[in-house]
Amino acid sequence: MAMKLPQPERSGGTNALLAALVVVSLIITTVYYREGDNGLLHRARRGTEALTAPVSAVGEWATSPLRATGEWFSGLSVSRDEYNTLKTQNAELRSSVAELEEARLENERLRELVGFIEARKLEGLGARVIGRPASAWEGVITIDRGSADGVDIGMPILGAQGLLGQTIDVTAYSAKVRLITDQRSGVAALIQSTRADGVVRGSIDGALSMEYVSRESTVVVGDVVLTSGMGGVYPKGLIVGEVSDVQLAANDLYQHVVVRPSSRISGIEEVIVLVGAPPTADVGGGE
Repeated sequence: MAMKLPQPERSGGTNALLAALVVVSLIITTVYYREGDNGLLHRARRGTEALTAPVSAVGEWATSPLRATGEWFSGLSVSRDEYNTLKTQNAELRSSVAELEEARLENERLRELVGFIEARKLEGLGARVIGRPASAWEGVITIDRGSADGVDIGMPILGAQGLLGQTIDVTAYSAKVRLITDQRSGVAALIQSTRADGVVRGSIDGALSMEYVSRESTVVVGDVVLTSGMGGVYPKGLIVGEVSDVQLAANDLYQHVVVRPSSRISGIEEVIVLVGAPPTADVGGGE
């Protein structure tokens, strides 16, 4: 039994319809461009636009938020090169701001040091700290001034608020400074209000105490402690700190006086080396 294959559909009618539509379109286009503005086709076009205008306006209004959002996100997008450029510029700006802030802080510290020296009519030499203590039990720093700058062993070192220590070793362009908080340090001192004298010593943990203060002397928290000038090591009248605690047991010969240093010891960056003759500062009262 022979199998019948499907016969292809005749497309003659479809082709004729398509050709007729093309011919009609050409005729309408020709008539549209040849007739005047008041022609039938032109009036029909304007009438259609008038009828569809409200619908177009509603569609424009409804889609405007979506289009605006798309344009906003499009504006946010940047290329990889633009991103890298912006990232580099941001890093440069952050670096510049950090440098300006560091310069501002350094200027403030230097103004405090200069003000301290000028107020007391001292002859000082500015120096930077270039070395920190090697261990928690050592109170020695290194500064960038040495014998080439006129620095010698035994010269007092000041911070913005008062005494820091003295030089113990000097090379041509650097010097080591033993801080007053070092356990081997000793500063002849007195209580400003009562003139009671003693020796301020450091300790292994960096705390300051004033020893050999007579039990008969009146010492209260908040009293200012100054260098007494005894021994000729430190000039008289430099601020050492203030009393933060006083203890006296029944059998003690001397009071136990704890002193808070006036200058910030940790993190110190700039100092003043007293290179002139020790002054006789007027600190009030009599000895």
